[in-house]
Amino acid sequence: MASILDIAALLLTLSALFGWLNHHIVQLPHSIGLLVMGLAASLLLVLLDLAVPDQHIYEDLTGALRQVDFTGIVMDGMLAFLLFAGALGLDLGALRNRAWPVVTLALVGTAISTTVVGVAFWAVMHAIGQPLSLSWALVFGALISPTDPVAVLATLKNVKVPPDLEIEVQGEALFNDGVGLVLFTLLLGYAAGSGSDASVGSVAHHLVWEAGGGLALGACTGFVAYRAMRAIDDFPVEVLITLALVTGTYALAERVGTSGPLSVVAAGMIIGDRGVRYAMSDRTQSYVSALWTLIDEVLNSVLFLLIGLEVLVLRFEPTALAVAAAAVPIVLGARLVAVSAPLLLFPWSGRLSARNIPFLTWSGVHGGISVALALSLPGVPEKSTLLTATYAVVLFSIIVQGSTLGLVARHTLLGGKAESP
Repeated sequence: MASILDIAALLLTLSALFGWLNHHIVQLPHSIGLLVMGLAASLLLVLLDLAVPDQHIYEDLTGALRQVDFTGIVMDGMLAFLLFAGALGLDLGALRNRAWPVVTLALVGTAISTTVVGVAFWAVMHAIGQPLSLSWALVFGALISPTDPVAVLATLKNVKVPPDLEIEVQGEALFNDGVGLVLFTLLLGYAAGSGSDASVGSVAHHLVWEAGGGLALGACTGFVAYRAMRAIDDFPVEVLITLALVTGTYALAERVGTSGPLSVVAAGMIIGDRGVRYAMSDRTQSYVSALWTLIDEVLNSVLFLLIGLEVLVLRFEPTALAVAAAAVPIVLGARLVAVSAPLLLFPWSGRLSARNIPFLTWSGVHGGISVALALSLPGVPEKSTLLTATYAVVLFSIIVQGSTLGLVARHTLLGGKAESP
């Protein structure tokens, strides 16, 4: 049995090797390149194993990957650090100015997308002879509707868009997880027959407690950390404070039942705004920035590689191609509806523009969080179908949408001068 050190060594070595090959040969954006190369290596090993079945060429690698708890690594490990790193670079003043579009996209858009995906996926599965209950179809809608903050932030590094539009896409990705996770938890409980109360009142209560409580908790711990950093000028201690803030806030949020992702986002925004302006010397800022930039890059590399390698351990049914072909356009169509609906619901808002709908639709990138939620589903017959659909959407959104987002921006945002939605 491979040890934790063996698995870490394997993933870091493959990340470094594939990163080097991508830089010199493939020349895709770093994260997308790692996913593509991991996926290509997985498919190659599968084909070789089929061609030479007696050799079990990829048995050791598959065995090691089976020991990796993808859901645990993403949701209880990487996510806290990646969200904090993303929130550190968020312009809090600009976010305040674009609060209405961000809230609309994160709250209304996620709810609309969940409903549209669920109903459409349920109907299409029946049409192609793969019947699925509406409750499980809505579970798929909940886990796939929130845009993945890790994937979105990684993609936006390679795309130039107007600042207001960029802050909206970043803000939506960082905040819509709370909404999506509440809906996922409630709908999963209902679909699994655990007696979950999915009434409007229950959803509102869970949303206020988990999302609102997570933001409040992160604001409190972030402020305490900011005051502690302001009281000293010692960069090793201040760097340690940021690490303790992330781990402590996320663990406390999980303990009290609030949203861990939203809590570290709130804490990160306070340190990135007030901490940088009032509590850190230039030297401390350089060390904190360098540390969290490296954490972001390394964890992103490993996460996207893992997504590509997961094909080695996933078991797809013969109907996988039909499910995948149905899921991708359904999710894209639902995203289009979700970003367009606020124009109809709030026509009086001058902050909403139809001109940016194509970019907002195409920027709805999904990633490791959706895969982790799909893998966390109980061992019910519907899991295979939902996992296949999720994996197909994630691969399409990262590889196709992520690599062409710049092209869409150039053709729809009028050279970066379009007004913000």
